[in-house]
Amino acid sequence: MAQRFGFWIGLALFALTLLLPAPEGLSLAGWRVAGVSLLVGVWWMTEALPLPATAMLPFLIFPLVDAGTAASVASDYYSPVIFLVLGGSLIALAIERVGLHRRIALAIVQRGGTSPRALLFAYMAATALVSAFVSNTATAVVMLPIAVALVRAVVPDDEAMGLQRPFTAALMLGVAYAASIGGLGTLVGSPTNAIAAGLIEKTSGVEVDFVTWAAFGVPLVLISVPLAWWIIATTLKVPAAALDRASVLAGIGSPGAWSAGERRLLPILGATIFAWVALPFLRAPLGLPAIDDGMIAIAAGLLLLMLSDGKGGTLLSWDDTARAPWGVMLMYGGGLALAEAITGTGLAAWMGEQLRGVGALPVWAIALILTALVVVVTEFASNVATATGFMPVIAGLTLVLGVDPALLAFPAACAASWGFMMPAGSAPNALALATGYPTVGNFIKAGFWLDLAGVPLIVGVCFAAAALT
Repeated sequence: MAQRFGFWIGLALFALTLLLPAPEGLSLAGWRVAGVSLLVGVWWMTEALPLPATAMLPFLIFPLVDAGTAASVASDYYSPVIFLVLGGSLIALAIERVGLHRRIALAIVQRGGTSPRALLFAYMAATALVSAFVSNTATAVVMLPIAVALVRAVVPDDEAMGLQRPFTAALMLGVAYAASIGGLGTLVGSPTNAIAAGLIEKTSGVEVDFVTWAAFGVPLVLISVPLAWWIIATTLKVPAAALDRASVLAGIGSPGAWSAGERRLLPILGATIFAWVALPFLRAPLGLPAIDDGMIAIAAGLLLLMLSDGKGGTLLSWDDTARAPWGVMLMYGGGLALAEAITGTGLAAWMGEQLRGVGALPVWAIALILTALVVVVTEFASNVATATGFMPVIAGLTLVLGVDPALLAFPAACAASWGFMMPAGSAPNALALATGYPTVGNFIKAGFWLDLAGVPLIVGVCFAAAALT
């Protein structure tokens, strides 16, 4: 129903911009781009069509409404950040292929204590760590079955399940929440991060590399995971009494001996992270060429496709790349094309002018309002669609107000992954609900407080990081 409603509402809004004259101060091309933006935004948020399919509309429509030629619009779909997303995805697929993610997770959980609250925190920390380098959805897919096995070992029968229900529901919520939060830590942890980085660079010329993003993201993750743990444990009344350690360890399982694939992947992963972190500092002193984060990611991805896994194959096969987020990259390109048209036709400046009244507020207050709005929207729309839809508007606002785009773009990007109340707010939420342990009420109960706390937390951490960098 929502899809059908969104389909017709989007078309109706676009039709209005074709039938009505452009508002005063806005070019006709800008008015047509506004119509396309409304059409794309509504279809993205209601998923009237598959998200990547909707992302192709700018290429189809902009040349027809004098908002660019087919060649110029097609070129707008490109950004070096796309190669960072692709390379990061190849690394994530290799980590999953050789089982390194499970070893990392289990190593942390095995040291996490045996009380329900301690296990919940350890498992959330493990999930967040994996999610920093693997997409939040893939992280949840991997971590939830291990959590279910742990629950079944700790709570072996239905009668005990009734006694331990708070823990079982909390553990699944913890995986979902930590998967989303952990992805905020690095530029490759979530597609919304790369979208924000690309749009900041496209609209303001400010380059956001791996280190720059980590300066904002890592502190936010370090604060948010304990906060989410405390809210889940408190609202769901997770007990603190000790559990039988033998049962807990049996449920976690043993990672076994290191495979040849794991041993060969680990140095590549370490070298890639080192290059992302160190190259911005070494480039000038050593006279290195302009090496982009995406180039590093692609170099690592190609190595994975070439190096043997010790079993007669390679660390990553080309067939594995079919699971790379090609649709997300196309959607990201559509967002870039929208952003370019919104800026190039003067629509961004016009929207910023209409919001000039907001400029009377302090920048932190504007950031709070925008962050809260994005959090609400992302409860009902995908985080990628929300980030892609909001970033061009934020870009126009920063141009008019003359403020650092990072002060508004970074909080908005993080807020797009901060939907914790509704099971449909993110893929990890939906996957956690599908286990059958948490209820929708559990999500609303814990997610409301985490959403509420997240707005000032996101803004505070981003402003503090901006002041220190």
